[in-house]
Amino acid sequence: MLQVRQLTKRFGGLVAVDAVDFAVAQGEILGLIGPNGAGKTTLFSLVAGAIAPDGGDILFEDRSLAGMSSAGICRRGLARTFQIPQTFASMTVRETVMTGAMLHHRRIDEARGAAEAVARRVGLGDRLDVPTPSLTTAEKKRLEVGRALATAPRMLLLDEVLAGLNPSEVGAMLELIRALRAEGTTVLFVEHNMEAVMGICDRLVVMDSGRKIADGAPAEVMRDAAVVRAYLGDPAPGADHA
Repeated sequence: MLQVRQLTKRFGGLVAVDAVDFAVAQGEILGLIGPNGAGKTTLFSLVAGAIAPDGGDILFEDRSLAGMSSAGICRRGLARTFQIPQTFASMTVRETVMTGAMLHHRRIDEARGAAEAVARRVGLGDRLDVPTPSLTTAEKKRLEVGRALATAPRMLLLDEVLAGLNPSEVGAMLELIRALRAEGTTVLFVEHNMEAVMGICDRLVVMDSGRKIADGAPAEVMRDAAVVRAYLGDPAPGADHA
């Protein structure tokens, strides 16, 4: 469904994403992981159209996204959330979700109805008239997902939707993500919560220093020597290797 081919991004002399290749199959939940500074956020922003690549290509449903704006990519059926919720302080939950629904519903009453249905879907049906600054962190995360869902995406890019949540809130969010996948939504998932990643992802792509260093089933990837080094570093000289 999504193909990333030799994707490259430079910031001056820093190569933040270095000729990365990977694919996401339809209906898959793919986790993109790696230590801080690995290039995950930059790669995520490239796929979402927030920044332009310096090389390579991104194909969504066999069509290149090259040169497309974030809005254009969203219209194609690929929507993202933000690690730090991008709420509109002057808006209610209903109005915020409506900003996504209006991508396909030009009439206000249709957009309102679609937004209310999505808000219920993400567990905010009883918070429709609440101003977004009054929401809890968990509710703001659900609102991020709701606004993205309101654009009727075929693929969701989820950027650390579990950050700042307590264990019960994490469990509820994972349940929502699994339900969305069961309904046909493909997911690219950037996350630092490794327990959650191992439990929900079908496959993992691991980055370190801008390069892809592993790609495969979660259990297999986490045994990979390069992945262990990326997270834990090389053992100290003279350390016991038994």
